[in-house]
Amino acid sequence: MKRLFAALTLLALSACSKAPSDQPAAGAAPAAGVLQIAVIPKGTTHEFWKSIHAGAMKAQLELAAQGIKVNVLWKGPLREDDREQQIQVVENFIGQHVDAIVVAPLDSKALVAPVETAVKGKIPVIVIDSGLQSKALTSFIATDNKEGGRIAARELGKILGGKGNVIMLRFLVGSASTEEREEGFLEVMAKDFPAIKLLSTDQHAGATRDSAKTASENLLTKFGAQVNGIFACNESAASGMLLALRDAKLAGKLTFVAFDSSETLNDGLQKGEVQGFVVQNPMNMGYLGVKNAVAAIKGQKVEARIDTGVGFVTKANFDAPEMAEIVHPPLDKYLK
Repeated sequence: MKRLFAALTLLALSACSKAPSDQPAAGAAPAAGVLQIAVIPKGTTHEFWKSIHAGAMKAQLELAAQGIKVNVLWKGPLREDDREQQIQVVENFIGQHVDAIVVAPLDSKALVAPVETAVKGKIPVIVIDSGLQSKALTSFIATDNKEGGRIAARELGKILGGKGNVIMLRFLVGSASTEEREEGFLEVMAKDFPAIKLLSTDQHAGATRDSAKTASENLLTKFGAQVNGIFACNESAASGMLLALRDAKLAGKLTFVAFDSSETLNDGLQKGEVQGFVVQNPMNMGYLGVKNAVAAIKGQKVEARIDTGVGFVTKANFDAPEMAEIVHPPLDKYLK
């Protein structure tokens, strides 16, 4: 675990001052000598993506201090299930002849064609957070999501003492990052905790916290009297599950392990409603996405795969200094 936290935290410790507010208005002509880098998240609502945005702006600031002018163009679909809108955003940026694209693909297959079109047009593409079934991309920057799922299974199984009944709430079909987490979780449960019965592993939360709450309510209605432990594989799924547990008066009575941090989940951890959550470093993904996009534009060598680290947060280590930027990302510092 120390190695995991080292990998996670060494990449997350640098800091800088407030982000500039003088970005060009939408549709304005690009300033001469300014690199235009499109950063396209899966969605724009959840705290995870706001952290990605903050990391991208942090990189823009640091590059400016080095005399490299960069304009981060942040745009993505509102919902994390709107594949068509994300494809359209990518295509629009290709049409604008941006210098590079940083994208978190909603779907590992659906985004292949637009990404390969960008690369054919001499626009380097950095993929972050979630994988893409293509060799055209310049670099893939993400968490080891399968290992994150394994960590969640080990921690949940350990807390349960290796026995009991568990449900797993999935996210969306086609989301490579969460599907890898689910695979890692099921792998360790089957191998290391054969006495734990998996009551449900095939239900999906959907793209929003509200849809996740509805899916969670259905699961708790069906299994609430039997379940001892729960794993939810991303921020919105976990937040929806926590709200459903509260409404059902089960929060704190079941062992709940989540993936990702948010203010809602942080509050649940402090109240004993969440026993822990696997954390990644979305700020660092956005930061490294932009930094490596600039390197690719300049013809510099860029690593094909960059692992941004993964760890596990409990109430005991929540206030550790190395966790500050992860559990309390400084969004106000970089976002207006």
